[in-house]
Amino acid sequence: MSHSAKDPLNLRSIFSFKSLLLKIIGALCATVAIKGFMIPNHFLDGGILGISILVYEFYHLDVTSILIALNLPFVYIGYKKIGKNFAVNTLVSLILLGLFMTFVPVPTVTKDYFLVAAFGGVFVGLGIGFVIRGGGVIDGLEVVAGFTNKKFGLTVTEIIMAINTIIFLIIALFLGLEKAMYSILTYFTALKVSDYVVDGFEKLISLTIISPNHELVKDLIVNKFNKPVTILKGERGNLPGSYDVKHDCDIIVTIVTRIEVHKMRKAIGQADPKAFMYVENINEVNGGVISRKSDHF
Repeated sequence: MSHSAKDPLNLRSIFSFKSLLLKIIGALCATVAIKGFMIPNHFLDGGILGISILVYEFYHLDVTSILIALNLPFVYIGYKKIGKNFAVNTLVSLILLGLFMTFVPVPTVTKDYFLVAAFGGVFVGLGIGFVIRGGGVIDGLEVVAGFTNKKFGLTVTEIIMAINTIIFLIIALFLGLEKAMYSILTYFTALKVSDYVVDGFEKLISLTIISPNHELVKDLIVNKFNKPVTILKGERGNLPGSYDVKHDCDIIVTIVTRIEVHKMRKAIGQADPKAFMYVENINEVNGGVISRKSDHF
């Protein structure tokens, strides 16, 4: 069953000031990247943008038309698999991108290849990230990757990397190895920047602590940092040379932001130098309670 039937259209949210502003900023940043950095220097990115510029390089067709035409099927896939609001947000983002690409003049910023790869990637990442924050996408590759991974059992990352590898191989064969390497640099710069724009400093991280003084650590996290915790029952010990020595303990798990984790690790390390801690990046959190005002999750 598609999600579109369960997803009532919310035009007020789609055309809210914040959502429109984010989409406008994103489309403008992408326009600067494409017209000011990438096309004049024959640079490519990954995804649909990379394919669009590749078609432009080979056939000299209008890159704006190619970019929008290649993304339109993903608007339909997004409508069927994600929902009406996502599809309309994406369509609005593509229309804005098309208008800016057509009517906003952008001079060639630089001919220096390293600067093109670095700052072209930054502006692409800003464009993609701000549009995602506004509720849509201007590169439909992740939409089809998310749909395909359920069908073939591959992860979204594996599918995107496979498609981009093919793009970069074509660049290497027809435009030269140097252009391919710079294009890879552009892609990874864009990827990192878009991640920071989407997640910001609020990116969630799982912090796990195993400590002989678990009550002290729990009290510190909950009462000083106002963070909820989950307690797993486990045991510590089983070390080389003392394998039979073990002790029951509480394994403490809490969800924190990128900024909070460093401050919290430092405080726990000072309170209990024997505490063992490790962090894991979290791509998504659903359900439970993770707000600072909560007592548990």
